[in-house]
Amino acid sequence: EVQLVESGGGLVQPGGSLRLSCAASGFTFSTRAMSWVRQAPGKGLEWVSTINSGGSSTVYADSVRGRFTIFRDNAKNTLYLQMNSLRPEDTAVYYCSITGNGASRGQGTHVTVSS
Repeated sequence: EVQLVESGGGLVQPGGSLRLSCAASGFTFSTRAMSWVRQAPGKGLEWVSTINSGGSSTVYADSVRGRFTIFRDNAKNTLYLQMNSLRPEDTAVYYCSITGNGASRGQGTHVTVSS
């Protein structure tokens, strides 16, 4: 059974940083591209970033490029999202998922950017 467990969210001031983690189990993590998506209050899901299985290739939404970094540790079956220069508009529930399998995402972790 695929399990993805996100953590690391919280309340942060504008300009601050957070690192999100996603612990994966139930599948061969090192062979799958992974993504982060988010859902702001009252809005639909927004794709944030994707990383290939080996970690050598990454892509980002325009809204986060240059501020967020996706990376992974295949030895630990863990996906990360380093978020810097956070803005109020980054407030959302953040989910990790197996790329192309949106139903695989976990319960999410809440990020609130507010002064």
